[in-house]
Amino acid sequence: MVARRRWVGMENVPKEGPVIVVANHISNFDPIVMGEFLIWSGRWPRFLGKADIWKVPVLGWIARQADQIPVHRGTTRAADSLVHAHEALKRGKLVAIYPEGTITGDPDVWPMSGRRGAARLALDSGAPVIPVAQTGAHLILGQKSLEFRKLFGRRRDVAVMAGPPIDLTPFQGRPRNPALLDEVTDLFLDVITGMVAELRGEQPPEGRYDIRKGMRVPREPRADQ
Repeated sequence: MVARRRWVGMENVPKEGPVIVVANHISNFDPIVMGEFLIWSGRWPRFLGKADIWKVPVLGWIARQADQIPVHRGTTRAADSLVHAHEALKRGKLVAIYPEGTITGDPDVWPMSGRRGAARLALDSGAPVIPVAQTGAHLILGQKSLEFRKLFGRRRDVAVMAGPPIDLTPFQGRPRNPALLDEVTDLFLDVITGMVAELRGEQPPEGRYDIRKGMRVPREPRADQ
């Protein structure tokens, strides 16, 4: 009712077994867009989402019934989300996580700097990591702020693309430390950014937006580059 879909790469989503999906986060609406894509690809996604959603009437009930995973950011329970994600992977489920940790603050809606949770989950679990890029969902309900007026009017173009598994073998056998997690996080975001550029038919900007600095900052090269 609100979107014209373009789906690419559904064959890259494994039909069974544990899977981690890493994706760019552009809107409060994009879990619905990406969730539909993954479901029609043959998998039920279990998103890691901020725990505040579970407090919202109706929406919280839906999150619980759909077996989603709350993240209690900024509390002593923050690490529990990765524990639950590991348990889901051990049961052969698909877990979807945003390496950015929150909706991008980039003014042009490109992937911004990330957090280490997705990298830690991938390295600790050994599950295959499938990158997913998406565009257009922010036109339906706004980017960081909810803009309900955008729900009305013409349908918006949205696109979702799944890529092949990300090769993490260059990181195996190295000491597990913050620097390694940052490198893996950067790899995830580099791959996703390239896919977003392909969907948008544009060149990505130089550097990456850092929400803590409120600006794009130069990227430091990874050890594997």
